[in-house]
Amino acid sequence: MNTVTPSPLLGVLLHAVGAFFASTCYTPQKQVKRWSWQTYWLTQASFCWFLLPIAGALLTIPDLAVVLREAPRDAMLNSFLLGAAYGIGGTAFGISIRYIGFSLAYAIAVGLSSVLGTLIPPLVKGTLGATLSKPGAGWIVLGIVVGTLGIALTGFAGRLKENDLTAKDAKGEFSLMKGLALSLLAGVLSAVYGFALEAGEPIADVASAHGAGMWRGNVVYIFSNTGAFITTAIYCLYLHRKHRTLGELVELPAGPEKASLPLNWVMAIVTGLFWYGQFFFYNLGHVRMGHYKFTSWAIHMIMLVLFSNLVGVALREWRACRRVTHTTVAFALLVLTGAVVLLTYGNYLGDLAAK
Repeated sequence: MNTVTPSPLLGVLLHAVGAFFASTCYTPQKQVKRWSWQTYWLTQASFCWFLLPIAGALLTIPDLAVVLREAPRDAMLNSFLLGAAYGIGGTAFGISIRYIGFSLAYAIAVGLSSVLGTLIPPLVKGTLGATLSKPGAGWIVLGIVVGTLGIALTGFAGRLKENDLTAKDAKGEFSLMKGLALSLLAGVLSAVYGFALEAGEPIADVASAHGAGMWRGNVVYIFSNTGAFITTAIYCLYLHRKHRTLGELVELPAGPEKASLPLNWVMAIVTGLFWYGQFFFYNLGHVRMGHYKFTSWAIHMIMLVLFSNLVGVALREWRACRRVTHTTVAFALLVLTGAVVLLTYGNYLGDLAAK
């Protein structure tokens, strides 16, 4: 049983921390030199999807070995398989960043994931109607609608950015068609991660019975994230075999760029640490959301888009754009902020009514 006292305001703040980690986790990639994409991706994935979830569970779940023996096997398997699908989406997302940048990739992939991952789980369980009949539900619905609008606006701003960069011949690897296809795939499969966590709830219940408290969700990551790691590792190892690049892990290939193997490892580990940070704080926020706990995914995703665009601004992705593009992205950020406020207020009203 989950004995954590609901506190939606604190939950939203913790989701904000997780979203910040998620939106900045790829920034270290810019410091990685003379490593192929698959070397960097496999290294960071080894930490965020495999090693750190296990370490987190060992540090926070009492009697972990007993919990794993008592937990339902079907819950473990379902969480693992759904996590594997999420891993495919995560890999597609990582590739899409090459072609359309942080801002547009997050807008498409995370926007789609936000809507699907928030509404489909309670809809499948048949609880959506009853849940939305409670106090504060109107604000929740409005927040999801406004958040979707804000995400769409960031996508439109990204499209303007593409036109601006093309016009100024500053495009680089920018390719809307490739990035769009990969981002759509990433959005659909990333939404599956919410199902992976839902499937693992019986495991978390066992952890709660052993005193895990607010850390209960960390045990589920052992299965959901390992599934993601397996599919990611298969693809990366395929690329390594195809391009003969596995040796980059121990010796940098020759090249004109100044590079450091230890620095590459550090940057990949920081990426993995930041990516895992979003899972860690997502769990801490989720267990505090109370009656409208299902909104955790929307809140996390909307703030992720908000922060990722701010990161894009900080990284000067928009520096060569026109004033109208700057105005559009600024308005989109304002709308996203409003969506977070609406969702927070709806959760606050729901919590008051439950007391």
